[in-house]
Amino acid sequence: MTLAADSHTDLRDQAVKLIARKRLFSFALPAVILAYCVYIFFAFDILGLAERARWDNASKMISDAYSYKTVVERNNRRGGIAVSVEGERKGTYDATNYPEWVEVGDDAATIALEQGGSIVIDGDLVRFDVPGFGLIEATQNRTDGVTLNLDTNDLPDWINWSSARVSITTDVARLTLTKTRTEVFVYDYGWELFWFTLDSPYYDHSFAEIFFGPRIDPTRSNPVGAWQDFWNNGMWRHGDTAWALFETVLMAFLGTFGAAMIALPLAFLAARNFAPLLVVRMAARRVFDFLRGVDGLIWTILLSRAFGPGPMTGALAILLTDTGSFGKLFSEALENVDNKQIEGIQSTGAKPLQRYRFGVIPQIVPVLLSQVLYFLESNTRSATIIGAITGGGIGLLLTQAMNTHKDWEEVTYYIVLVVLLVMAMDSFSGWLRRKLIKGD
Repeated sequence: MTLAADSHTDLRDQAVKLIARKRLFSFALPAVILAYCVYIFFAFDILGLAERARWDNASKMISDAYSYKTVVERNNRRGGIAVSVEGERKGTYDATNYPEWVEVGDDAATIALEQGGSIVIDGDLVRFDVPGFGLIEATQNRTDGVTLNLDTNDLPDWINWSSARVSITTDVARLTLTKTRTEVFVYDYGWELFWFTLDSPYYDHSFAEIFFGPRIDPTRSNPVGAWQDFWNNGMWRHGDTAWALFETVLMAFLGTFGAAMIALPLAFLAARNFAPLLVVRMAARRVFDFLRGVDGLIWTILLSRAFGPGPMTGALAILLTDTGSFGKLFSEALENVDNKQIEGIQSTGAKPLQRYRFGVIPQIVPVLLSQVLYFLESNTRSATIIGAITGGGIGLLLTQAMNTHKDWEEVTYYIVLVVLLVMAMDSFSGWLRRKLIKGD
């Protein structure tokens, strides 16, 4: 009875301790998470980040992603008015095709805005009639700089003024006046001149007119001429973009499959059951650790200094990083192969290479293919960033568009293409994996 009672007491004590530990854990874990969140809040200066945030610039960038700007510009030194899409030379209007909402005269222009109001450029004087606010007059001259007809000590947030520059931003237009130029940006939805530039005879023609209407360009058939002008679009550069996408895929393909071909034979040296010598295994594994331990972007920068920019440099960077990753994955797969299959091949009198070819490789093919195809899909996305550094692929065009700080609709275009490319590679790799592994 005493032993039974003691055993019952021990079990009860253990249960009490277990319940106490669970209660302590249930209280301690939320407390640790809360403390960590508080640490992040102060360590990362969340309040300071919110104060430094430029929401006006963010909203302007987002609106530029799905809209375009028609720029009415006056050179304040030489005079003269120019009207263009995004300020591009290839998107400049002439006197025959000005937008209907702008009237251009001798060193003057009148711009009618959608929500009422207008902007009048008359030499060095600009009048901006803002609905609900009133008339704003801005003048620039060499002696006084930029002046306003308003009290500069009590300006609304959407007017930024200094003696060298004034910027007025509304929902439909933005005016910038400096000593050198006057610029009016009028926003509208869409990607203007995406299909054809202003110098194309197919501009302002519908698809029905192009494919079913009479010949527009007497020297070319409508479908052929429209395709040529679209492919060679000087503003959106569709032909260059397609080639850049091909370079991006090529970088990912060469880097991924090149790494797989190098890593597979080296993986035998790192596998315990194929390389009994510890020194050989350790050397091979440390090589793999070194290659994948250095990030792909670091390899990209080093190789760019060594070999210069170009898509081949990006492919080499992917190759080096993935060789280390593939080496580890393949060596682990080799250590888990079934030795009975190898022994069966050996019993037929097969040589070592034949044993590897027919007894080992078929066992690791599913792992090999699945990993290689997954890395190919991932490297397609990574090649965009690598291409921005090495000066190749779609990453180069993306960086160029971002550096202008104004062509955000082109940035959106390239990002959409990259997402579609990754989706296509995902579908292709999944289809190929099913075909090669499952035989579907």
